[in-house]
Amino acid sequence: MKFSILLFALYQILKRAAKKNDAFRNYIRPMRARILIRTADGQRGRLFIFNKGVISSVAGNQRTFDAALVWQDAATGFSVMTDKRPDASFNAAADGKLTVEGMSVYAQWFEDGIKLVL
Repeated sequence: MKFSILLFALYQILKRAAKKNDAFRNYIRPMRARILIRTADGQRGRLFIFNKGVISSVAGNQRTFDAALVWQDAATGFSVMTDKRPDASFNAAADGKLTVEGMSVYAQWFEDGIKLVL
C-alpha cells in the first residue's frame, strides 16, 4: 500500500514540476517515453507517460513501456525510493533487488529527471 501511494505521490510531484520547474520542463519537453515502476510479482505499479512536456500516469502493471524499473517487492521499492543516499538505487541493483527491463537509456533519463525535481 505504501509503495502505491509513493508512486502516486511521485506522479503528483512530477506533474507539478512539469508546470513550475523550468529546468525539469525543459528536460522533458523533447522526450516521448513510457516508464513503468512495478514490483516483480506485478501486483503494484505505475506507468509514467512523458509526451513532449506533458506527463500522465496510469496505475497498475502495464504491458507497453520503454523501460521498467522492477523492484523485488513493494517494501524494498518503498525503502530504497525513500532512501536519501544517492547510491541507494545502484546498491539495490547490485544486490539484485532492482532490475531494469526495456531500454536502460530511458531508465537513466528518468532518474536524471527525478534528480532535477527532488
